[in-house]
Amino acid sequence: MNKKLLKKLQARHEQRLTELRGQIESGEVREADIESVQNEIDTLIDELKDIKDELDEEPVDPPADPEPDVDPEDGEGRSADPADPVDPEPDSNENRAGMITQQQRDGLLGNIKKGMEGRNALNKKQKEQQQRKAFADFIVGNISEHEARTLGIVTGNGSVTVPEVIASEVITYAQEENLLRKYGQVVRTSGDVKYPFLVKKAEANVNKKERTTDVPETDIEFDEITLDPAEFDALATVTKKLLKMSGVPVEDIVVEELKKAYVRKEINYMFNGDDAGNENPGALAKKAVAFTPSAAVDLTAAEAGQKLYDALIEMKNTPVSEVMKKGRFIINRAALTAVEKMKTTDGFPLLRPFTQAEGGIGHTLVGYPVDWTDAADKKGEVDTPVIYFGDFSAFKIQEVIGALEIQKLVEKFSGKNQIGFQIYNLLDGQLIYSPFEPAVYRYEIGKVTGGGE
Repeated sequence: MNKKLLKKLQARHEQRLTELRGQIESGEVREADIESVQNEIDTLIDELKDIKDELDEEPVDPPADPEPDVDPEDGEGRSADPADPVDPEPDSNENRAGMITQQQRDGLLGNIKKGMEGRNALNKKQKEQQQRKAFADFIVGNISEHEARTLGIVTGNGSVTVPEVIASEVITYAQEENLLRKYGQVVRTSGDVKYPFLVKKAEANVNKKERTTDVPETDIEFDEITLDPAEFDALATVTKKLLKMSGVPVEDIVVEELKKAYVRKEINYMFNGDDAGNENPGALAKKAVAFTPSAAVDLTAAEAGQKLYDALIEMKNTPVSEVMKKGRFIINRAALTAVEKMKTTDGFPLLRPFTQAEGGIGHTLVGYPVDWTDAADKKGEVDTPVIYFGDFSAFKIQEVIGALEIQKLVEKFSGKNQIGFQIYNLLDGQLIYSPFEPAVYRYEIGKVTGGGE
């Protein structure tokens, strides 16, 4: 509907609510009229909400209509104009019954007040945008700490807690880029998270004769890994020129830089865990079990495709049944290049498309879904094909609630006319499994120097 007509209809409904409020306050509404008046109030409030939603979705007025304005209530068969007061029939004794109670009057007036206030209420999207803007304005110095607090931004000790709306955006981006977030299990809590696993199996007994002694005890032993979130930080810098340019959405710049800096650090921590002083013993590259096929694969050989296919069949059949049923492949770009070139001796490609892509996965490898990421690269040897297979839900991630913070650094980068944003979080992520049931296997094929069929 034309925005001009929507505003006209909105004004008419608000006027009618005002008239009803006046009738209620002056005692014109009788007990017999309560139901009809309540229904009319509810209808007007619902229509006002719909009008407001449509106006919010149309921030720009459409082109002017050459036709004369038409009253949305005009036309044949229209109902009685809601702006016209409803006069009770003069001869009706029922409408002249007793006055309504104070409780009934307060209820009607409360509904009208709620409907009238709703016209100025911000919807969820507007509130999120307001909070994003306040967050960005505060960290770049456009608003004071007091103003930031009134807009729901938590500050203290020179840091500002990243609002949930932006934190969730950062984590969503991290999940898109970090496959271990996508397929692992994330726990958000402020306490320690412990995972027990079996390290010594119980042994059963068998005796075909009648037992004359007590059943011997069998030993069973569990150990546990406690996720211990480490102080996690990253640094992003933005030029002052970029922040001060008119027309540039500051909040988008800050959030974008925040995402990139944080996710790069998180991915390396979970896949490699080799940051000096912040090593992760449960990182995927360290904890996945090395796989060696029964026959070595030479990617330059004439039948490399068939041999690689056979090796992948061995690899996917290595885990226990529970892991195999939930298995999938995660490979790096070099491995993707290799399998895309390869075919079996009967001419079928190793990498085959899904009949119907699901969850962003469009291909399978020996019947299992496959994802690729540069995060799976071997450090310093990006040309080495690396293939992981297993149940990646065994990768456990703990996030400490409300820990994601950002601190503004002005003086440190002033010589370069930049502003730094130091991002801080508490996080841990480890691959956890019993030694009797390894969850993920890792296969390095060797440097790619050519392809075969």
